[in-house]
Amino acid sequence: MIFKILVADDEKNIRSGLAKALTMDGYVVEQVEDGQAAMKMMLRMEIDLIIADLRMPKLSGEELLKKVVSSYPTVPVIILTGHGTVDSAVQAMRDGAYDFLTKPVNLDRLALLIKRALSRRELARKHQELQGELYKLKRRHSGSDMLGRSAPMLRVFEQIEQVAPTRVSVLITGESGTGKELVANALHEQSPRKDAALVKVHCAALTETLLESELFGHEKGAFTGAAGQRKGRFELADGGTIFLDEIGEINQATQIKILRVLQDKSFERVGGESTLTVDVRIIAATNRDLRAEVDAGRFREDLYYRLNVVNIHLPALRERPDDIPLLASRFLEESAEEHKKEVLGFEPKAAMAIKSYRWPGNVRELRNVIESVVVMSKNSYLTVEDLPMHLSERNEEEGIFIPMGTTMAEAEKMIIRANLNAQAGNKSKTSETLGIGRKTLHRKIHDYGMEKEFL
Repeated sequence: MIFKILVADDEKNIRSGLAKALTMDGYVVEQVEDGQAAMKMMLRMEIDLIIADLRMPKLSGEELLKKVVSSYPTVPVIILTGHGTVDSAVQAMRDGAYDFLTKPVNLDRLALLIKRALSRRELARKHQELQGELYKLKRRHSGSDMLGRSAPMLRVFEQIEQVAPTRVSVLITGESGTGKELVANALHEQSPRKDAALVKVHCAALTETLLESELFGHEKGAFTGAAGQRKGRFELADGGTIFLDEIGEINQATQIKILRVLQDKSFERVGGESTLTVDVRIIAATNRDLRAEVDAGRFREDLYYRLNVVNIHLPALRERPDDIPLLASRFLEESAEEHKKEVLGFEPKAAMAIKSYRWPGNVRELRNVIESVVVMSKNSYLTVEDLPMHLSERNEEEGIFIPMGTTMAEAEKMIIRANLNAQAGNKSKTSETLGIGRKTLHRKIHDYGMEKEFL
């Protein structure tokens, strides 16, 4: 990407000298003689960075800065000043200037400041793009807290849309932390039962005795401590949906009672004789291989087939790396708001470390890590030093992870993206590392739709 810099200075020699040096560095440079002309230029074209003298006629550098900060907050301003006005330049930084330089200008120092300032502007721009994409995804999946643009997640969203309006049982599978409960929420919210109750039971958290009572209720005196009649979760979910999380943990006796509810919608409370009937949709979830549990005799085959009318499998986070930046950006925004922190985004190396990590704890682990680093960070943009040690170390030592089943095209895309990130977007170094020509690299970036990432 070619950046456009605006130089505002009433001294023609300084303007033209800076313009010549910056043009040689590969920038497009516009020149104006005062702050008023600078504001007019801002209205006519998109400017990426402003270099402004502190003392100018018509509209001073101080006044120009205030207008730019107000109207173009993402455009960095570097102030030029004489030795007698350094105090004013320091005040300008308090007012929002990126930095200042004294005259005569040290061109090497200026080049470094420009590079850093434009890098920060690009981070802000990419953050805004991610926020825009987040907003669109939220609107598209308005009944869900899930996010994703990868092929595996688009498949999940499609399944939810198809299955939600029906009354069939759904079995949600996937590793711990992938968001199975969010799928249950979405299925309920997009179903005709959305105005009735969604009752959730975490089966693994209850003992066998308590689980049966929790699901089906009990009569007074049914067991020690049963001081009165109590409705179970199936009764409470009548007309709505019940979500049985970690269904693979329940015992055989409870499996039989759940099978009966699925077959004829009836059951008895613990210690009761009256048969109750309910209209409940059952959604179950497990991180176990239920087919293997059936083969091992620990899970009833007839119940397995009754639950698994439709299977929605949630991919592990490592299997959908394209979704990691979106999720990380969302969690950062939520954590920053909750903890009143002014954290805006990730430095490139931090973003690369986050995307390259395998995330064995999946989305849950990602959320917790982002919240932790946001709380502890002292910077507007999270750096790789802010991340837990195991993220940055693994990223440096092991490179990228390509899941089994990845196509050649997807693998190549991942390799190119990882190398571009490692080279901070430098295409010459990346093409050299990959052993391909620069034109070939440009073509592949275009073919894989990565142009916005590496302009």
